[in-house]
Order: sequence, then structure tokens, then C-alpha cells
Amino acid sequence: MIHEYFRHKAHDQGYTLSHSQQRVIDYMAQQANALLQPDAKPHASRSLYLHGAVGRGKSWLLDGFFRAIPLAEKQRLHFHDFFAQLHQGMFRHREQPDALEATLDELLSHCRVLCFDEFHVHDIGDAMLITRLFKALFQRGILLLVTSNYAPQGLLPNPLYHARFKPVIDLIASRMQVMEVGGPHDYRSQPRSHSQQVFTQGRYLWPGSDQQRLSLGLPRRNGPTSPLMVGARQLQVRLCKQHSVGFAFSDLCEQPTAVMDYLELSRRFDHWIIDELPELGECPIAVQQRFINLIDVLYDQDKHLTLIGERSLRESLGGNAIDLARTRSRLGQLQEISADTPPS
Repeated sequence: MIHEYFRHKAHDQGYTLSHSQQRVIDYMAQQANALLQPDAKPHASRSLYLHGAVGRGKSWLLDGFFRAIPLAEKQRLHFHDFFAQLHQGMFRHREQPDALEATLDELLSHCRVLCFDEFHVHDIGDAMLITRLFKALFQRGILLLVTSNYAPQGLLPNPLYHARFKPVIDLIASRMQVMEVGGPHDYRSQPRSHSQQVFTQGRYLWPGSDQQRLSLGLPRRNGPTSPLMVGARQLQVRLCKQHSVGFAFSDLCEQPTAVMDYLELSRRFDHWIIDELPELGECPIAVQQRFINLIDVLYDQDKHLTLIGERSLRESLGGNAIDLARTRSRLGQLQEISADTPPS
């Protein structure tokens, strides 16, 4: 079942599986077989934590397992999205004796397989909640599959907080099979099928002339903006028309926006334009991280992106935020257009 799915999928997409990918598939097949036994006990399967460099097929493996396993009681979520729902649910159930358990009852009713893509931790407040979350998931006997760019020991690397996150690291080590997905190839650099969730239909335009902006329906640089309410927050937009929205980078990433704002916006708009991308390396780390989070959400939600900057994409994506390598890999799929003529 699992082996057959991946064999056909790799053949159809022209992939040659790396040794580490094949090891992961073998392990997934073992856990699926254990989970699907008629008399399987709730803790029969051992959860899986996949880590490795960007573009090595972690999300591809996770999605393949999710599609291949013949269960209805399963959920696949970007970790950003799930964590936003978790916070909202705990606020709703704040009068309950255990708001976390009440929220999990609501979000994961009858769930047996839970897949988290792009797991990472940068905030100590989130880290403390993740400890409680993982304990609760394991107690419920849910088979948890997680992808991350980091080995467990590399999560929350800030030395001020890393020791306080050690209980989660120890929990992952004791309750999950930790496997690295390696290999020499960045699969995001290879041609993809139209159905895959990538930015290959998106564009990066530079040097960001007014002619390029006008061709997209944007006002000229420093042109008028309109207010847009996102929850209780008011943002300024350059374009808002049906399912399309356009922002200046500063109005979206240099303001105190959060992942929950990006998730709400992604539910309302399918076509995104982000104008005036600066040199990220000159931006504060907090601004770089907001941009990283935004691209994560747009990529996972399969949104169409047009990005506009003054310099080439490679020159614009400097910086030293922890997750920037993932963002560079994803934005590298955009069609780069350096011309003052309207894009086709």
C-alpha cells in the first residue's frame, strides 16, 4: 500500500528516491501496517519526526503517507495553521478546567493520524504550550508525523530559552522515531507537475518600475492605499479586488502582524502581490521572520504570488533569520522577470 503509492508517485514525477527517503517509506509502511491491524491498540504505532535541509522531499513524503493510508480519521495541517486554531480554541474554552483538552476534543475528534508540516519553534511561550500539546497527543494514542528543517536538538536555538525547551526534545526522542531526509538534490529546483503546491506559476518582477506596477493594477510607487480590516487590526492595501490583494512589504511585514493575520487573509484572497521587497538582510530579525511566516502560509495554502523588488531576487534575500533558507528555496520557484515591459 504505502510502498506501492510511493513507487508509482516517484515514477510519474520522474523522481529517483534517495536512500534516506526509501528508509522513511519503509518505516512509514511498518507503522501503517501496525495501525491498520483489526485489533490494533491505540499506541501500536510509533510517531515519526522527519528533518533535513530544504527541498529534500520531507513534505512530499508526509503528503504521500497522508494520501496513501486508507483511513478517514486523519488530518494534515501546516503547524502555523494548527497552532492558530489551538490558541483560538483555548481562548474560547478558557472557563473549562482544561482548556487544552477541550480544544483538542473539538479539533481532533476521532483523529488517529495527525500530520504537521514545517514544525519549528522560536517563541518560549509557544514552546511551553507545545510541551503540553505533545504530551496530550501521545496520551491520546494519535500517530503523529512531523516535518522540520531542524533536528530536535536544533529547535528553539536561542540559548536563553533552549534549556527550557528540553522537555519537548526529550519527549520527541522517547516517543518518536527521528529520521533525517538527506540527499544531494533540491527537489524544488526540478520541474513539477501543475497539481503540486509550489510557486512555479508566480513571478518576481524587478526593478519594480511604475510600468510594471500599473500592468498589475497597482498604483504608482508611494501611491494611495486603502484600509482593510483583518480581525481587529487595520492594514493598508495597495490593491483589493475580488480575490486579489496587493500590499507594500512595509505595510505587511514591518507592522506587528502575526501568522493568524496571514491565515485569515489567505482565506479571503487567492492572488497576492507584495511590492517594494527590500534587502532582507538590512531588516530587523523580527521583520525577516514575519516575511518567512507569510511565505510559509502562502506556499502551504497554494496561493498565487507576484513579488516586486528593486534588485534581483538573490540580492534581495540576504539576512540571517533561522528559517530563511526555506524561504529562499520556495521563492526560487518564481519566474524572475527583469524588464519594464508588462508581464505575460
